[in-house]
Amino acid sequence: MVVFAGQGDPRRSLSLLWRADAPPPTRGGPGPKPRLSVDAIVAAAVALADEEGMGALSMRAVGDRLGRTAMALYTYVPGKSELLDLMYDAVHAELPVRDPDSGDWRGALTAWAGEVLEFYVRHPWVLQVSQARPVLGPHEYAGLDTLVTLLRATGLKAALLRRLVGTLFPFVRGSAQAVADARLAAAATGSSDEEWWAARSAALLELVPDFAARFPAVSGLEAEGPVEPYPGAVPEGAEAMPYPEREARETFRVGLGVLLDGIEAARAGRP
Repeated sequence: MVVFAGQGDPRRSLSLLWRADAPPPTRGGPGPKPRLSVDAIVAAAVALADEEGMGALSMRAVGDRLGRTAMALYTYVPGKSELLDLMYDAVHAELPVRDPDSGDWRGALTAWAGEVLEFYVRHPWVLQVSQARPVLGPHEYAGLDTLVTLLRATGLKAALLRRLVGTLFPFVRGSAQAVADARLAAAATGSSDEEWWAARSAALLELVPDFAARFPAVSGLEAEGPVEPYPGAVPEGAEAMPYPEREARETFRVGLGVLLDGIEAARAGRP
């Protein structure tokens, strides 16, 4: 399910994101009820999405978590569209903010990419929010500003840096999606990865005996055996990970290394 951000009223959404004119907290009806606030509503919504996924998100469900009705939330957040924008921007406060080390731009970008990957894995629902239309919130901008700052340490021209931003974020998001899907597959389908592959591999060999002849490039790649590891540290605890997640993380590590090699080549003026 793909969700597009920025569907609410532009003025109201941006005002909430930047806390420009938020309403004062109130106690609601009679009795000493806990005060509501935009931050409390957003925190409850994020916790709900983290635990149960985007499909469980509704104003009523968030209100239930806070012990209030959905109507009580509308004083602070006009609707689900605005709430999604606020949630998305709020969790982006977790993105790394670091000063560049001009002597080790590669190490800084490697660390940034690893931290962003883990951010997406912690909040897999964020991966369902399309990048086609940004939220335009302060934390989203801060994350973007950090990446641009790190890339500037490479000394490359601005025109190229813009395209590298458009390469690195989707690359990390795609890698995180692979990790998140690997974690969810068994629970969502009711079968383990081993059971799934064993059943289908056997059926494929039986039904397509000429598989190797029909797909020689793929078969040849498999026949050559495991690829030599790309230089760099293997993620801690990788051996204990299920095979699909381990493969997704290794693909991320190697792919990132190749991308950074490309940046190094661009810095040196090589084609």
